[in-house]
Formats: sequence, C-alpha cells, structure tokens
Amino acid sequence: MAKRIAVTGSPGVGKSTLVDKVRETTSLKVGGVLARDRRFKERRVGFELLDLSTGATGILADEAGRGPQLGKYRVHPEDLDEVGAQAIENALVCDLIIVDEVGPMELSSKRFVKAVEKAIASDKPMLVVLHEWSSHPLARKIRESFKVITVTRENRDGLAKELAREFAAERSGQARRSPDGLK
Repeated sequence: MAKRIAVTGSPGVGKSTLVDKVRETTSLKVGGVLARDRRFKERRVGFELLDLSTGATGILADEAGRGPQLGKYRVHPEDLDEVGAQAIENALVCDLIIVDEVGPMELSSKRFVKAVEKAIASDKPMLVVLHEWSSHPLARKIRESFKVITVTRENRDGLAKELAREFAAERSGQARRSPDGLK
C-alpha cells in the first residue's frame, strides 16, 4: 500500500507551509493542489489555488465571491472545480499527490470530493492537509486510512525533511521491489 499521510492542526500553525516545503525538498514528481493566502496590505483577504503540475491558478475563496459563505469568505466554485479538482485529477500521473486542503471550503465541491476519492483509490502516495475538525465522510475516511500527524509550532520545522525522506524511501523501495527493474 502506498504511503498516505495527512497533516492536521490548528489554523495558522503552518500546515500548508509544511506541505509546500515537502514539495520543494523532494526529488519526486509532485502534483496536486496547494492553497495559498491572498493578502492585501498584510491582511489576508482570501485564498488562491495552485495546480502543482501545470502552474494554473484560481481563487478558492475571498471576501467578494458569490459562492457559499464560510466565515468571512465566499468560495469560488468554478475555480475550485476547474483548478482545484482538475489539479488532483492531473496529479494521478505523478509520484506524489498533494491535496491542500480537505476542509469546509474544498468540500463544498462535489467534483473536488470525487477527485480526492479517485486519488485515494489509486496506488499513489499522498500527502493531505486535513481540516482539524471536519466530520465530512471524506475527512473521516482519510483519518481512518492515513497516518495522521498533528502539526505544532514545536514539530513543524523538522517534519518537512522527515516527510520528504519517508516518501523518497518508499519510492526507492518500490523501485527495488519492481520485478522488471523499472522505476
């Protein structure tokens, strides 16, 4: 079974930053979706989506959207489907699938949920940011089938290299176990 790791923790503790550092550190071909803060004059005004395979970007949510409202932000369903879900679908050919994040905003999209379920059904290693309190069936499935690590201010700095090594070691192990010697 492929290595499956989910990181969770309090808002602002550095989960997305950790996942991005794993992406930067590993030599594996990485695909999936990364969420980044959108800021204006040092104030967070929303979230941007980045397709790690293609570089496509979109808006996950901001204060001015017309989609479902979660807190002070409104989700942009079109971008969530066309960039976020598509990024996960694109990642099925990569060595490591990153999903940042499986949380209330992302779970408002049926296509996003289906894309994550398809990735879970694949044989690909995955690194997922999991919303701390979500009780959505997909979040419960991830908690039950992934190794879940709680990110704290104390452990976050060492986790990126450790996780990158774990995924690389698994990839090396798969190459050694391959009957025809191909990676």
